[in-house]
Formats: sequence, C-alpha cells, structure tokens
Amino acid sequence: MIIQIGELSKRTGVHIETIRYYEKENLMISPPRSPGGRRQYDQPHIMRLSFIKRCRDLGFSLKEVRVLLGLVDGGYTCAQVQDITLRHQQMIKDKIADLNKLDKTLGEMAKHCSGDPISDCPVIDAMFANTG
Repeated sequence: MIIQIGELSKRTGVHIETIRYYEKENLMISPPRSPGGRRQYDQPHIMRLSFIKRCRDLGFSLKEVRVLLGLVDGGYTCAQVQDITLRHQQMIKDKIADLNKLDKTLGEMAKHCSGDPISDCPVIDAMFANTG
C-alpha cells in the first residue's frame, strides 16, 4: 500500500509541514519518489510517524525522540528505554512542581488586588518589585 503525504497526514494526525520537517531532521526515513517526484509512503512510514507523534504527545523533546528512534533502529534493551522514560517523567514532575509554585504565587498576588477601577494595582507593583 503506497500513500501520498496528504493521506499520511490524515492517518497520523501530523501536519504535512511537520512531516517534511521530520524528514529534513532525519527522524523520518526519506520515502522513495514516484516518477513524477511525489513522495511515496508505506506502512513503515505510518508506523514511524505514529511513534514520533505519540512521543511528542507524551512531551518528549525532539532530542529524546531522536534517541528513542536510535534505539529502535539500532536495537535496544528495555532498561535503556526505561531510563529515558524515568528521566522524562522526573522532568515532568519538576515542571509540575514549578507550575504549582507559579500558581501559588499568582494566587497570592491576586489576593492583594481589590479589582477596583483604579490605576494603582498591587499585582503590577509586585511584578516591578523583582526587577533589579
């Protein structure tokens, strides 16, 4: 089964421009071309692009996706994949902690604001307070 880039995009939910970008970045295996120069994708392309999309949906960076694909292409152990996954999970936990701190800080700042239609605002004052 040979499909064109538009159909690959539909099947995977990845925009055409993104597919081309992944090819340029060597994340996708370059497809053969028809005599007319059109890219011709098949099942391995669909599977690889779906893998990349799922990794990105899970928040893996392109660098991490590249490492995972390198393992897939070159042979891997579950321990290697687990290590990458656990490091990624820790990064997500760190981001969540940072976002919780940010949420608390913004909430505290907003408590000091009366919401009155005046030009003196404690939230704006608090943002200027840490500027050197």
